[in-house]
Amino acid sequence: MAYLTMLFSILTMCLTTTAFSQVAYPQDAFRSPMDIPLVLAGTFGELRSNHFHSGIDIKTQQREGLPIYAVADGSVVRIKISHWGYGKVLYVAHPNGYTSVYGHLQKFAPEIEAYIKRIQYQKKSYEVEVFPDLGEVKIEKGKVIAYGGNTGGSSGPHLHFEIRNSISEKPTNPLLFGLDVRDATNPILNNLYGYPLSEDSEINRNRNKVEIDFKRQKDGTFLAEKVSAIGTIGLGFIGYDRLDLAANRNGIYSVQQIVNGKVYSEYDFETFSFSESRYLNTLIDYDHYGRYRQKIQKLFKGPGNRLSIYKTLFNDGKIQIEEGLDYTVELLIKDIKGNETKAIIPIEGKKEPIQIEKEVEKTENYLVAKKPNNYDLGAAKVYFPANTFYDDFYIDLEKGNDTVRIHNNRVAAHRNFTITFDVAKYSEVERKQLFIARLDNRSRPLHSSTYKRGNTFTTRTRNLGTYTLAKDTVAPKISPRNFKEKQWLNNYSYLSIRISDDLSGIDTYSATLNGEWILMEYEPKTNTLTYNFDDAILDKKECNLQLTVTDNVGNSTIFESTFFRK
Repeated sequence: MAYLTMLFSILTMCLTTTAFSQVAYPQDAFRSPMDIPLVLAGTFGELRSNHFHSGIDIKTQQREGLPIYAVADGSVVRIKISHWGYGKVLYVAHPNGYTSVYGHLQKFAPEIEAYIKRIQYQKKSYEVEVFPDLGEVKIEKGKVIAYGGNTGGSSGPHLHFEIRNSISEKPTNPLLFGLDVRDATNPILNNLYGYPLSEDSEINRNRNKVEIDFKRQKDGTFLAEKVSAIGTIGLGFIGYDRLDLAANRNGIYSVQQIVNGKVYSEYDFETFSFSESRYLNTLIDYDHYGRYRQKIQKLFKGPGNRLSIYKTLFNDGKIQIEEGLDYTVELLIKDIKGNETKAIIPIEGKKEPIQIEKEVEKTENYLVAKKPNNYDLGAAKVYFPANTFYDDFYIDLEKGNDTVRIHNNRVAAHRNFTITFDVAKYSEVERKQLFIARLDNRSRPLHSSTYKRGNTFTTRTRNLGTYTLAKDTVAPKISPRNFKEKQWLNNYSYLSIRISDDLSGIDTYSATLNGEWILMEYEPKTNTLTYNFDDAILDKKECNLQLTVTDNVGNSTIFESTFFRK
């Protein structure tokens, strides 16, 4: 009966969402996931690398181990433990049709911890993902379900918290559900840019992107210097939001572009779909990001942009400037509390002699995005499926013997493409130690998952750049951190071991204690393996530990040690 009630609630919510463009989110259904004041390190929809941030990041006072509470009654429907991503993460379905998500956890509450450890020992794997049946692992609102941590791709202790639609799995901004975060600070505007978009367009005698100067007025608004332009143009900006009690540069909630009183473009971060998240690369000026690591948010919709975040779009946000006419553009940047920053950009329709012609980096290869593309680079062949890229462009390619260059980091790839190296000239022994690597900006090789078959090595990637065949002949290193050989460890609660690999990186590890497999938690950020003595241990004073670590080309190291404990 409880299951039918939950299903009815979910279906009702979905129908309501479909019928109305704006959902009336419940304001008292969820409590805070923590008992400390909510101070955010990250906001919903924030522009991250290749994706929008799907939750809020709650600061945990630079500490791990703070209790995390269930925000409402519900049932655990998913538990995942991985080295990267959300690390240790818990998904809880609630009767009102929403699912709460808690990521980067240190550990789970005792009952959940025991449940998942049984599965880890059954599968003999630290990384696991399970989907308990509805009602199998019930939780109550306000009960401790986990403890805050720093696992996975986290760069510091915090709780990643999400609220998702239980059926569509679309994440929704958690601050729309009544969670209290102090914010009386207006968003910050750093830069304004103008883009000539048509063949005949220009801005300030320039056919390239230009930066637009502006100054703060007495009333707090920003006024840009008058722009002269002609043809079809677009605007963009760099900005961020700052909440009270934190110095973090957070994402902006909503943006509105108004031209002569008419809304040309408007978008916000109320919700989005995971399937569209990578289209973030069409919202930003990716060429600028590749050059300077700054994200300009475009106020116009470009090629390949399939984002659903837009509330209003007129002429795709592009402004048609006619000679002799004046235009006033208002840019309104808001946070979720309604704090607003306003910029006014006066534009005069005026055709003037061009001082700077459009810069186009032409090569002998022009890539049409809608078609599949193959290129032979000597040592390797590269294949781009149709629609790998958002727009057509001149692709810069460089052939080589063992190293090839595939354009640069200023173009975003939406889909995986394939690079295939010919390794026929290498012996079988040499091939075992070789792998495909992408060279970073310091020419250091970064392992790219390599599929080896006969005389070819293949990798699938979304990263343009320089690729090479690298050789790894050195096995991983293993060293104990908190114990020594033949040591008594009666007062120890855990074992800690450092593991590292100098080139291709760690692939697998496995440990036994007196011949029985034990669970060792791997933290790649610190290169450490940890075994907790709270787990089952054999009733022997003498404990023989064996650990095998293998890198991505198969080099292995075996570490053995004996210690005593009773």
